[in-house]
Amino acid sequence: MYIIELTYKVPVTEIDNNMAAHIKYLDKYYHSGHFLASGRKEPRDGGIIFATAENTQEINEIVAEDPFSILGLADYRIIHFKATKKVKAFGALENDSE
Repeated sequence: MYIIELTYKVPVTEIDNNMAAHIKYLDKYYHSGHFLASGRKEPRDGGIIFATAENTQEINEIVAEDPFSILGLADYRIIHFKATKKVKAFGALENDSE
């Protein structure tokens, strides 16, 4: 499991101008099963994505495809963690291959 934290480097108006491309990117990785949840941080200075992947290299490759990354609009912090306590439904979302 991974937490991808985005921190915007530009005004929100510039983020909004590129949001459609970012949503298309999110949809691609929701469809593939890599993204589990995402949303804006409050205050609105970035966002959070909960993700799963085979390894950190795969997550880095996925992040590199984000239009916000390609255009230099956000910084990214990737946190890898193992959920040691969770609700039962969470077990179906886990990827224990790493």
